[in-house]
Amino acid sequence: MPASATTDLFDTVPPEERTALRRTARPESPTPMLATLTERYFSDPGWIFERKLDGVRCLAFRDGTRAGLLSRSGQKLGDTYPEITDALARQDCDDFVVDGEMVAFDGSRTSFARLQQRSGIHDRRRALARARQVAVTYYVFDLLYLAGHDVTGLPLRTRKALLRRALDFSGPLRFTPHRNTVGEEYLSQACERGWEGVIAKRADSRYEHRRSTKWLKFKCSRRQELVIGGYTDPEGSRTGFGALLVGHYEGRRLVYAGKVGTGYNRTTLADLRARMDDLAQDDCPFAQTPRARGTHWTRPELVAEIAFTEWTDDGKLRHPRFIALRGDKPAKAVVRERPGDRARENRTEPDGTRENR
Repeated sequence: MPASATTDLFDTVPPEERTALRRTARPESPTPMLATLTERYFSDPGWIFERKLDGVRCLAFRDGTRAGLLSRSGQKLGDTYPEITDALARQDCDDFVVDGEMVAFDGSRTSFARLQQRSGIHDRRRALARARQVAVTYYVFDLLYLAGHDVTGLPLRTRKALLRRALDFSGPLRFTPHRNTVGEEYLSQACERGWEGVIAKRADSRYEHRRSTKWLKFKCSRRQELVIGGYTDPEGSRTGFGALLVGHYEGRRLVYAGKVGTGYNRTTLADLRARMDDLAQDDCPFAQTPRARGTHWTRPELVAEIAFTEWTDDGKLRHPRFIALRGDKPAKAVVRERPGDRARENRTEPDGTRENR
C-alpha cells in the first residue's frame, strides 16, 4: 500500500486518539488477548457482540512480500492453511498484524471436528493441505499493527474501522461482523442457530496481551478442554473403547472429572484407541482412582474438547459429549474453567500457550 494511502487510513483516526499510535517494529509473535467466561449476560451500548466461532485462534501478518499465520502459542501455520496466506499476500496493504479465528463449516455451523482434518499438516510444498477437501475461512476481528505502527492502544471500534479499510475481505478472508448493544438478544439468536455463543467486547477497550474482563464469553452450552487419562472396555457392538476417562489439573494433581461415552463415530473410536494404545501405562494418572469397570490407563498427554450441561457438586461432568481432540494446548495447561475466573489471566505456560478467546 502506498505511503499516501496509509496516511489516509490514519487520517480517519480521531485527533484525540492519535497519541495512542506508536511507531515501532512489527511484533514477531504477539500474545493474543483472551476473553473471560461469564454467566452474567447483558446488553449495553458501550459493548459490541460478535459470534463465538468454533475454530482455532490464529494471528496473521504481512511483512512486505512475506505473509504468514501463527497459532496462539507462536507455531507457524502457513503450510497448514496455504489458501489463507495466499489471500494475505494478495492484499494491497503489506505491513500488518491481525487477529482472528480459523474455521471450517459443516452447513451453516462452524465445526472444530471438521477443521481437525486440516490440522497438523506441515508440508512445505503445501500440496497436502491443498489436496484436503475441507475448505477453511479466516474470520478477522482485530488489528494489532498497521504500516509501522502499534495500534493496540486505540479503542476497539477505531481498530475495527481501520481493519475494515486496510484489508480486502473476499474469498477465504472474512471480516467478523458484530452487533451493537443487544447482547442478550444476540445470544438467544446464537443458541437458536446452534452456534457456540457470543463474545462481548467493550467498544472503547485497548488490545491487551492477556486474559481480560474487557472481553467476555457468553456460551450457549458449556465446553471444557480436559485431559484423557484412560478409557473403559467397549460393550456390546461398540468397538475401540467404551468411554474416555478425563480430568483437569489442580496444581500438579490430575483431578478426575468423569466418563465421556458419547459423541464418537467408528472412525473416531478407532483413531482414539490407536492413540491411547501408544500412550498406555500401568499406573492410574489421576489423583484418585476412578470407580469404573474394565479400565485402562494412558499417559495424560491427549487433550479433548468436551461439551456438557453442568458441573455436579462433586466436580463431575453432567451429560458430557466428545467434540474433538485439540492439538493446540498442552495437557499440563488444562484446568477447570470457571465463570469470571481470572487466576490464570497473566499466566503463560512454558511453551507460550494460552487459551482460545
